[in-house]
Amino acid sequence: MGSKWRKAKLALGLNLCVYIPTTVEVSPPPSQRLSDAALLSPSYSPAMATTPSPTSSSKGLRLSKSLSRSSKKTCSICLATMKRGDGHAIFTAECSHSFHFHCISSNVKHGNQICPVCRAKWKEIPLQGPSLDPPPGRARINPVDWPQNNALMTVIRRIPPPRLNSNRHITPLFQASEPAVFDDDESLDHQPESADRSSSNKNAADNDSQRTIKIKAYPEVPSFPRSNSYDDFTVLIHLKAPVSISGQNPRNQANLPQISQAPRAPIDLVTVLDISGSMAGTKLALLKRAMGFVIQNLRPYDRLSVIAFSSTARRLFPLRRMSDTGRQQALQAVNSLVANGGTNIAEGLRKGAKVMEERREKNPVASIILLSDGQDTYTVSGPAGNQHQPNYQLLLPLSIHGDDSAGFKIPVHAFGFGTDHDASSMHSISEISGGTFSFIETEAVIQDAFAQCIGGLLSVVVKELQVSIECVHQSLRLGSLKAGSYSNRVVADGRMGFIDVGDLYADEERDFLVSVNVPAEFSNHETSLLKVRCMYNNPLTKELVTLEGEEVRIKRPEMAGQEAVSIEVDRQRNRLQAAEAMAQARTAAEEGDLASAVSILESCRKVLSETVSAKSCDRLCVALDAELKEMQERMASRHVYEASGRAYILSGLSSHSWQRATARGDSTDGSSLVQAYQTPSMVEMVSRSQATLLGSPLAQRLVRPVWSFASQPKPR
Repeated sequence: MGSKWRKAKLALGLNLCVYIPTTVEVSPPPSQRLSDAALLSPSYSPAMATTPSPTSSSKGLRLSKSLSRSSKKTCSICLATMKRGDGHAIFTAECSHSFHFHCISSNVKHGNQICPVCRAKWKEIPLQGPSLDPPPGRARINPVDWPQNNALMTVIRRIPPPRLNSNRHITPLFQASEPAVFDDDESLDHQPESADRSSSNKNAADNDSQRTIKIKAYPEVPSFPRSNSYDDFTVLIHLKAPVSISGQNPRNQANLPQISQAPRAPIDLVTVLDISGSMAGTKLALLKRAMGFVIQNLRPYDRLSVIAFSSTARRLFPLRRMSDTGRQQALQAVNSLVANGGTNIAEGLRKGAKVMEERREKNPVASIILLSDGQDTYTVSGPAGNQHQPNYQLLLPLSIHGDDSAGFKIPVHAFGFGTDHDASSMHSISEISGGTFSFIETEAVIQDAFAQCIGGLLSVVVKELQVSIECVHQSLRLGSLKAGSYSNRVVADGRMGFIDVGDLYADEERDFLVSVNVPAEFSNHETSLLKVRCMYNNPLTKELVTLEGEEVRIKRPEMAGQEAVSIEVDRQRNRLQAAEAMAQARTAAEEGDLASAVSILESCRKVLSETVSAKSCDRLCVALDAELKEMQERMASRHVYEASGRAYILSGLSSHSWQRATARGDSTDGSSLVQAYQTPSMVEMVSRSQATLLGSPLAQRLVRPVWSFASQPKPR
């Protein structure tokens, strides 16, 4: 009752009301309370929570003519003034009465389809959705006051005629028939800003000498006696990608929500989204919001296509440039998604790969983003069958297996959503294709996880990088190349090795350990070990770049001295050792031996604590120890491991093997280890995501406290 009394007193103070009802207010039924989807809109305000639903009863508020006359200046729902420039969208109905858009859309969401002022029945109703220009003849919208960085805009939807069968199956929008061949991608020609791009590219080319990969090498020790030989001498090869142009001119934090216009390589992006029945409700609403963020951060020369899958898969729209029109249509398509059906990941990936394979033109960068909260029940049989381990390769089309002979490699960045997804299959998909696997444990961080991923994809500065390592001394031979998941090989005579790195994001770093045998040296005071070369394509200038690092040499004194081990080499040894322990612990856990898994991780922690970098309080070593401890806690029981332990370990393995940031657990920046792989472009994009979320009260409601894992409630 307090809500109406407050409004009544306000109305009396404004001389807008001539009669106060004497009826007792009852609490609104649950169906009229705000849903999670309603709260999602950044335009949500507390006034929405107290908006009374108008009824046809004559016992309601009797509005005077003065209120009717002032309805264009005052919102009849919240009784606040309406004027342009106050940050609120204004909706004018077909009966000519105006309201704050967020007030009337909340009213309509709860089933009210009549004007609160004149009780006229509306043929068209306002809904929260993506930006659209209303077709001719529909109710007018005033989009002038809508925030420009808001992905959710006004949509007017015509009320459908009543159906006799109210239990009919819900049919999503955008059911246009698909062509047999997906060669209908929008042309890259006639881009409105091509002239600006060419001039920007020229400027970038002028500074190209300052924007190349940096190559450094660190021998295990700087010297050892000339009379000694070394069979397993380690050399660290360190690479750092060029700095992004936007990174050279950091902008003020207040401008984070704005999209940087620094020149970069355009991307072809395909998102493959799970809309099975388990995604219904808040999950789907959060996914739509996250996709809205992605769409708003793409530029007109980037292209996007969306594949939605449940029991089957369908392409919502072909590869389309994200111009103003393209963004509007993409937002509308994403907003049309309805959750139902099963989970057919293989079919979704098949259509995503088909879009990439059959496109007529290609942007320099291409990637697929896959999100699912379930397990594929159509292609891969579970371990309960005759197979001990499902064949997850069946989920991937042959074209994106990433084999050397294929010549077509599109990385799939997989996101496992919630506690019920199949982490093993998602990790396998990303590993086979050359992408990363992220574990989104908490629903609220899905947008941040997407933001981190596209922050990297939108900053690619190196394409098809290959590193060659050549022995200089005639007696030297390469032993092994420790390169994680990157394809590598040593030629038959052991004199040369290659590492296929692929793409690098701006400011990304890569570290590879090379093992060589060092012979005794009786005639010289130093020994030349290795020569490192890098060959790659610059996606912005489309030039082939070849770089050669300095020769790696060590001194050969007569007598042995006290030489300290390089902390850089020790740090990377620790990283590889921790990753190996994670893989071994996961194998033990999958075999049902959690005690051995925990013991493996504990032994690794003890070994790391005795290393040079640990004693120096190296940040990476400290973070590795914290991560290993977290994994031990997530192996406390079989139930805990199945719910989140497996996914957490696999996302960590993916991050270390590719040396690339992944989302793990509750957030994208909850541990210093994740930040160790984050690039400035990723950090900026995550900050932009968080800045947009802070405008919505939903962010505060959904972000859960970060408990220690043992105190978290058990997953369903």
